Amino acid sequence: MPTNLEKNRLRRTVKYIEDYSNQGVHRTGTKVDNDSATWLASQIYDLGVTPQIQRFQFQRVDVKTAEFHLGSEVITGLPLYDCLYTDDRGIEGSLGPLGSDADIGVIRSMPFRSELIETARVNGNHKAILLVTDASFPDSGPAALNAEYFGKPFGVPALQVSNRYWNQIHSAADKKEKVRIIVLCEYLAAEARNVVAEIRGSDTALAPIVIMTPRSGWWQCAAERGGGIACLLEMMSAIKVAGNRRRVIFTANTGHELGHIGLDDYLTGHPGLLKSAHMWVHLGANFAAKYGAGVRLQYSDARARQDMAIELTNLALKPATETPIAQRPFGEAGNVYDGNGRYISILGGNSLFHHPDDTWPDAVDPEATVKWITAFSQLGIRLANT
Repeated sequence: MPTNLEKNRLRRTVKYIEDYSNQGVHRTGTKVDNDSATWLASQIYDLGVTPQIQRFQFQRVDVKTAEFHLGSEVITGLPLYDCLYTDDRGIEGSLGPLGSDADIGVIRSMPFRSELIETARVNGNHKAILLVTDASFPDSGPAALNAEYFGKPFGVPALQVSNRYWNQIHSAADKKEKVRIIVLCEYLAAEARNVVAEIRGSDTALAPIVIMTPRSGWWQCAAERGGGIACLLEMMSAIKVAGNRRRVIFTANTGHELGHIGLDDYLTGHPGLLKSAHMWVHLGANFAAKYGAGVRLQYSDARARQDMAIELTNLALKPATETPIAQRPFGEAGNVYDGNGRYISILGGNSLFHHPDDTWPDAVDPEATVKWITAFSQLGIRLANT
């Protein structure tokens, strides 16, 4: 039988994720993203903690035209945000499989980095690339790739489109039909926002812990980002009530889909924190997902793994997988790894990853999410008082 604490935590978690999803498309530095920062700051304030919105400037991609012309059909897509772009006339030429001698190469793609695709972007064999979302995703839109090289765009223009059109595209590629791609974009000066807060500790001699989560993405990102945001707020509430010896820093960063530019800005303003913090807790993507779920835990060292094991045992939880300790971790935990910091990280699988259908309520498993939030809330209390 759920306790009152569990019922209340479930109610709050549902509200956080529902509100976040309903805000709209959370791309970095857009009105939705910046309004979402204000919303998150208000949730933090309601917990009795003082939030800060830290602003930084960047060049936002403003998409003018993103189209694939196939005969009389005009298919709208989403460009890569770290490629080079066309003029308003686009690129016209033959369509064929990626790696062929066609002017425009096409391939089915998952929303993850691919050495095959990245090589094709730079080797000059094609004038442009068309990425058709894999058949495992719904046909309501493209599952987007992150712009890992946002600050240094490279390679030929590339457009991502839904798998709804695969049969037509595949047939055209077989016949090397003439097609056109237009990927016309501009860069606009824009402002993005990180949301930060801290709870002072009673022992200033102790190193702080840092709890971080990304808060931006390609679409509404209910399962991808909503779980991390809810977990950060619940950890904040639990630590605030329990008290803490260590200073606890919270940072919810935009710019995840653009090569972690929000976290980079935060770290620039806090030099030395990667190594000096006692622990970084990374609340990553998708552990709230209903479909394709499978929680992954990541640790910097055996002691960090032991710390998490206490909570897993207490709550009878077990991850689907763990990243080997010696391997660079996924998500923002990779930034901590690169800076020789200590970390505990959670993320997971999601059959709607980077897809427009990752929305509340269908994409989220609230009950399973709350179990992991409870584990991390208890972990936060213990780390803050070790």
